[in-house]
Amino acid sequence: MHFQERIQQHFQHSIETKVSSQSVLPPAIERASQLMVNALLSGGKILTCGNGGSAGDAQHFSSELLNRFERERPSLPAIALTTDSSTVTSIANDYSYNEIFSKQIRALGNAGDVLLAISTSGNSANVVQAIAAAHDRDMHVVALTGRDGGNMAALLQPEDVEIRVPSKVTARIQEVHLVVIHCLCDLIDYQLFGPQE
Repeated sequence: MHFQERIQQHFQHSIETKVSSQSVLPPAIERASQLMVNALLSGGKILTCGNGGSAGDAQHFSSELLNRFERERPSLPAIALTTDSSTVTSIANDYSYNEIFSKQIRALGNAGDVLLAISTSGNSANVVQAIAAAHDRDMHVVALTGRDGGNMAALLQPEDVEIRVPSKVTARIQEVHLVVIHCLCDLIDYQLFGPQE
């Protein structure tokens, strides 16, 4: 197979995953945006976490809220729990890598805040513990997952929202997670600040 055919297959598989996601994910994305908007209107904030590419997605989302997405508007409170290397490495060293997010949530999370928890498999142990910590703090959870939702799906409470990409391929799941993040940013801006002029 030529390299270009292989590249075209990647594009085609990405398109197919996005089309199947388009038909099933909008209700969950809408509910997730409403959870986040309600938290922000009540003076709350959004904490984000994930590992690897999902850590990048967590940081991407928080930067779009804290800085700006596609319009000039006030900064919105969001914190990526993946970015403080001294905190992450000290928790991993002194306790366990599985606690790098949960310990931060127990310190920074308040009732009414939202945790955006990202894992393509739904089985990342530190993200699973983050969800448990968020519930302990009376926070709501938006879970971005794939495959069968993994251990994260089983932990979610009725008021939480799971956005599960219908794919088993990590790269395809991550690609849709990025679209979902942009949808959430757009819906948050739209609900808080109205249509763009």
